[in-house]
Amino acid sequence: MLIRRLDPDLPMPTYAHPGDAGADLYAVEDVELLPGERVIVGTGIAIALPDGFAAFVHPRSGLAAKHGVTLVNAPGTVDAGYRGEIRVTLLNTDTKEAVRLRRGDRVAQLVIQRVERAAFYEVDRLPGSARGDGGFGSTGR
Repeated sequence: MLIRRLDPDLPMPTYAHPGDAGADLYAVEDVELLPGERVIVGTGIAIALPDGFAAFVHPRSGLAAKHGVTLVNAPGTVDAGYRGEIRVTLLNTDTKEAVRLRRGDRVAQLVIQRVERAAFYEVDRLPGSARGDGGFGSTGR
């Protein structure tokens, strides 16, 4: 995958362990998130995905578990045609404690996936299925 480092002092996205799906992304600046606050942080990289692929920006489980930090639009979608900086919208869900993140801290994960481009066909009725039209929470009753 082609990558342009907009901030050469930050590490390239890295996989922490063999077999990991997500590569860590790093903050370009220090930020402080007050309780309930959100902030947009750059990662210092831009990518060029080939057609048929997308990148998905996921929260880091450690930040979520330890500090209540997540991403507002998780997962964020990076389309193949986008060439700008990958930025993340962090949210502090903790109701009491502020969170300080430093330049170079890992703030999100990037997952690259092959995606299908669907052709949409309007119909009057959909074929049946075992689930039918049961929606959110319908299987937990």
